Amino acid sequence: MELIKMLWENPAILRAGLPPWQRAREDVLLRSRPTAALPGSGGKVWRLQADCSVGFMESSCLASIFWVKLDKLFLQGKFFSLEIVDPSGGTVLVDEMLAARCGYVLSEDVWGNPIFRASVLGCHVANEADRLFSLTINIKVSSSPDMRQAATYSFPMYCTYSPWAPREIVCEENYMEVSVKSDVPAISDYDSATWMSALPEVQKVQYQVWQLIFLSPSGRKKIMVSNAAKLGYSFNNTLARVFLRAPYSSNESELTVANGVSMNTVSSTSMYKQRWLLLLIDTTVSCPVDGTSFTDTAITWTLPSIIPTLVLQGDTFISKNISVGVDGKNIAHPEQNFTLEHNKTHIQITIPIGAAGGRLKSTVANGVHGIIYSINLFLEHIWADVDWHLTKYTVIKSISTPFIPRIPTVINNTIPEKRTFDVTFGSFLPDVSLVTITIGNVPLSPREAEHHGYKVYEITFPNGTKGFNLEVPFDDPTVLKEYVNRNETKYTLRVNYTLNVGPEMKPYNHPAAVECVLADIELPEAVGYCDKENLYLAVPISNLHQYWSLYIGNKLLNQHTVLSNRYLLTTNSTHLVVQVPLFAVGIIYEEVSFQRIKTRFDLALRKANTLETIEIFSVSCNFNSSAFIVCYPNGTVTVSAPMKTIPSIDMGKTKLKDSTCKPKEFNEEQAFFQFHVSTCGTSLKFEGDHIIYENEISYEKEILPAWGPPRITRDPDYRLTVLCYYPTKERLMHTAIVSNRPTNGHPPFGYGRMMVRSHVTGHRKTRQILNIISRVSKDESFLELYEPNLTIVKPSLEPIFFEVELKDEEPSVDLHLNNCWMTGSSEFNSTSQWIITMDGCENRNNESVTEFYPVSVSRRVKYPAHFKRLAVRMLVPLLGQVHLHCTVTVCSPPKGPIGNIWTCGGQCDPTRKRIDQNSEPYSGLRGYVLAGPVWIVAPEPTVD
Repeated sequence: MELIKMLWENPAILRAGLPPWQRAREDVLLRSRPTAALPGSGGKVWRLQADCSVGFMESSCLASIFWVKLDKLFLQGKFFSLEIVDPSGGTVLVDEMLAARCGYVLSEDVWGNPIFRASVLGCHVANEADRLFSLTINIKVSSSPDMRQAATYSFPMYCTYSPWAPREIVCEENYMEVSVKSDVPAISDYDSATWMSALPEVQKVQYQVWQLIFLSPSGRKKIMVSNAAKLGYSFNNTLARVFLRAPYSSNESELTVANGVSMNTVSSTSMYKQRWLLLLIDTTVSCPVDGTSFTDTAITWTLPSIIPTLVLQGDTFISKNISVGVDGKNIAHPEQNFTLEHNKTHIQITIPIGAAGGRLKSTVANGVHGIIYSINLFLEHIWADVDWHLTKYTVIKSISTPFIPRIPTVINNTIPEKRTFDVTFGSFLPDVSLVTITIGNVPLSPREAEHHGYKVYEITFPNGTKGFNLEVPFDDPTVLKEYVNRNETKYTLRVNYTLNVGPEMKPYNHPAAVECVLADIELPEAVGYCDKENLYLAVPISNLHQYWSLYIGNKLLNQHTVLSNRYLLTTNSTHLVVQVPLFAVGIIYEEVSFQRIKTRFDLALRKANTLETIEIFSVSCNFNSSAFIVCYPNGTVTVSAPMKTIPSIDMGKTKLKDSTCKPKEFNEEQAFFQFHVSTCGTSLKFEGDHIIYENEISYEKEILPAWGPPRITRDPDYRLTVLCYYPTKERLMHTAIVSNRPTNGHPPFGYGRMMVRSHVTGHRKTRQILNIISRVSKDESFLELYEPNLTIVKPSLEPIFFEVELKDEEPSVDLHLNNCWMTGSSEFNSTSQWIITMDGCENRNNESVTEFYPVSVSRRVKYPAHFKRLAVRMLVPLLGQVHLHCTVTVCSPPKGPIGNIWTCGGQCDPTRKRIDQNSEPYSGLRGYVLAGPVWIVAPEPTVD
């Protein structure tokens, strides 16, 4: 067997990989002269890199085997060869073929030490009475590969072995050997037919010459002993024994199976004939060629208990003893390290990965870190049977596991309060070393890492493995920091370990990222307070803009927001202070009554990167105010109207446009109104990016006489215009379908204005608010209309008739419907909408059909251009209440020269006109009207 070439570049690493006894002995080895080389296959010269010393060989006797171990440290860095001293004179260089034929093994143990084994029946072993055996080997060591100036070390060895079993079989790595006593018992009748078939061949045997007969699947072959060596066999006899040595997989061998284990078998008979003697000896030998299996935790070696080719009468088989050893040494109590199981069919040894006597070696395969476990075992089985009485069966087996991945782990031992990463990387065998560790894209050796303020050191675990510990402060510039959750920082350490793995020092890289979250951010706490007219919020500015931003609703608190909403923003060294007037945009009215106003102002603290709301700072205060208007998001308007006339008036007699809408509460100085923008005669128009709802608080004068002239009154004129502004979008103005809802889910409050009008004269020319009403007709004649407060019920799928009227005495203006839609709510921005008209066109779809009706002068109709009539019929069943919403445009004809002409009215409106931008104030004025509710019910079943 060819000796494996070993190149050891680093003596320190080799020494670290040695077992303890060898490391201790290395310290006392003496330096020696230049040395030589061991030929393996074809007389090659082998090199080990090591220092020289005397006493580098250890020998022992394992039963019938010489066992020699050479110290690899002594041979390190040198070339050496091994030759056998022939007792008849001269030396023989050992090669692979000679080793198998003569009973020699050139190998190495799991630690890499060269091993030489020789059978006591080997070709060049001196034998005295089959009891005392001697063998001399020469080790030549040189510093050059051509073995010049080689130093020769001669080692004579002696072994005694007795008593011999009648049959002994040795299964070595490269040969099979069987030896039997010459005075064997007579041939049994069990296999007499086989033996009798050999008698014709026996008759041809020459006198006093040993001959061999091989039985194989290809037939029977007889050869002279002198020719056996040419085929790789060795046959000889001693004083009392005959032995045959055969290589594995020879032409005469066959592969058999014994209880599931593959066996290499050579079936042979040895014959010797003299004048008065005919000797037939069974020299069959059979050895296992596999039987090993592996898991990630153990090796299982299985051998058959009974080998049929060796035990012809299985019913007479008795197992006497089974012993196990490692590296040529018996183990007194194998159960301490292994599991040995024996039954009628199998002998099974289970060796845990890492068991004593073997070696774990680290390696890298395809970029993956792992281990290989190797162990040199032997098993000796002694059994008895009727044919041989006793058989000693010895198997020597070197076992190495396949590559077993062992992915190292990164253990985060960090205690956040210490603000230092504490990371352990492992575990590893002692043959792994840390080369560099990359932190922040900078590779550092362990010594360089120390200079950078990091701590890098090895730690040893109780099982003998080791790890590498790394400590890095949170505040190190290479540590990534990210603001997370409410008040925490996520610290991330990214490292890359570079290791030298195993005796071959293979490079291995392992990236890792370690995270730690620490609640080390202090959230600001705002302080709120109020004066008579303002609300204030003071927010600490420490870390404010590093992590967070302040928002009012969905608007970032910046200079533009402050100026446009009439806020005041001031800062000092510690705080940012927001001053918000009582009726400014952004104020939330929690309670509005005749006696007080309870308001709240919210300031949202949001993450600067994700805009996630972390905290809502609020200040809430109560105010007393005699004059205010509050426009709620749901369209409710609350007004406290002051009395500002001379002489004073009775505030209880004030009203809205709809005279039925009276004050909810009042006293001598003010009146308190609450109404919805869809009621009390409230009108609508669009201006810029706002919807404006308008109503008017007026006073009913007492006139004398009550009817007919002359008219006398002492009451002053009192008119207070109430305006509510709600933000919207440009597309809302055109389609009246898509609403702009804030992303935080809370619709905005509108803001209001009150304008006192003390004179009616000239008001017609200046007002921009339309007085438009919409009602439901009982049928298509539009002669009878439902009263505003009457419940309207219509069966499903029947048409609903609507009439829209402009209440105005100006005959030259025209009313145009732009967009109409139906919803289940009176809210302008309500969803689940069915489109009725689009840009003045009748809408026909799968849900509804719309039809316009012409309008002519009648008892009710003075100006047909002020009316629009339409019928809506739903095509799908619809139950519940519905409201009709329409946006309208009122146009008046142009006066004077026409320039910059545009169109008034929808594209399908038959009264569509082109108007000039210099027209009267009505020109292109937009409004909004609401009709309903109409309750849609299921139609009554018909009776046949």
